[in-house]
Amino acid sequence: MRRPPALPNQPGPPFDNLTARRLRVALGMGPEHVAYGLRVSYGLPYVAPDLVVAWERGAVCPTSPELTALAGVLWCSPGELIGRPRTLREHRVSRGIAPEDVARAVGLELLVYLGMEEHDEWHGTDRQSTALAELLELNLPDFVAVTGREKRLAECLRGAVGTRWQAYVRQVARIVPLDRHLVEDTLQELHRQYQGQMVSTLSWGGGTADAGEAGREFLDDIVERFWETVGRRP
Repeated sequence: MRRPPALPNQPGPPFDNLTARRLRVALGMGPEHVAYGLRVSYGLPYVAPDLVVAWERGAVCPTSPELTALAGVLWCSPGELIGRPRTLREHRVSRGIAPEDVARAVGLELLVYLGMEEHDEWHGTDRQSTALAELLELNLPDFVAVTGREKRLAECLRGAVGTRWQAYVRQVARIVPLDRHLVEDTLQELHRQYQGQMVSTLSWGGGTADAGEAGREFLDDIVERFWETVGRRP
C-alpha cells in the first residue's frame, strides 16, 4: 500500500468512507476495479486494492487529489464523498477557529495543543474536554471520537454483538455518558441484529463466505450503527 509522501500542511478533507463503499457496491465493482481505474484513468500508479479497502474502512483517508479521482471512478461528485469532520483538526477548521484560540479556551499551551492535533490524540482533563466540546460545538458522537474513546467503544461493541451483550454494558457506559438502561437496550438490539443477520446469511447465502463478508461489514460500521440505534430510542 505504498503511496508518495503527502505534501506538508495539506491534509485531505473529511472522508465519508461508508458512502464510498456503498457507491462501489452499487456499481458492482470490487476494490480491485476501483484501484485499476485510479491507476489507469487518473495517473495514481501506487493505488492497490488494499489501499481502497483501507479508505473504505476508515483506516486511511485519501488526500484531496485522491478523493477527486475516486469520485471520478465512482461516478459521483467529490462532495458526495466528503463526510462530517472526524478529527480534532477537522472540527476546528470547520468552525473557522484558530489553534491559538482553542489552546487558550481549554487552558493548554499552544505547542501542546498542536501536538495533540498532529497525532490526533487528545489528553485533556475532564474540564478541558468539556471546554473543548463547548467551543467546537461537538455532539456526543463527535465528542467521543475527538477525545479518543471511539476505538475502545468499537472494541466493546464488537464484543457485545458477538458474545454476551450483558457483559459489556458497564464498559460502554463508562465510555459514553448515557443512561444505563439506554445502553442496555441499544446493545441488546445490536446483538439481535448481528446474530439475526448472520443466521439469515448462512441460511440463504449458500455458504460461510457470504456470512463472513456480511459480518465484517456489520462490524466495520458498528459505531455508526450504535449511534443510529441510540438516536431511535425514545
